[in-house]
Amino acid sequence: MNDSLNDLAQKIIDGLQLEDMTPDDIDPDTPLFGTGLGLDSIDALELSVLVSRSYGIQIDNNEQGRTAFVSLRTLHTFITHAQK
Repeated sequence: MNDSLNDLAQKIIDGLQLEDMTPDDIDPDTPLFGTGLGLDSIDALELSVLVSRSYGIQIDNNEQGRTAFVSLRTLHTFITHAQK
């Protein structure tokens, strides 16, 4: 995993207090919600706040959140494009 994906994974782990996890435990293409990482709707709100605070990017609506929060890789891509 590249450094920026690793950094994002660590921010998710720290921000959502995912104990006993390391960035290497998160496959960049595994779904963040449901059967993947197992996040829920409360985690989605916290993840949205984390993205805003860490990267200065607002998730404006549910559809944008659903698209961005598919996996670690899609979230990374969303952040990268939004920063340009």
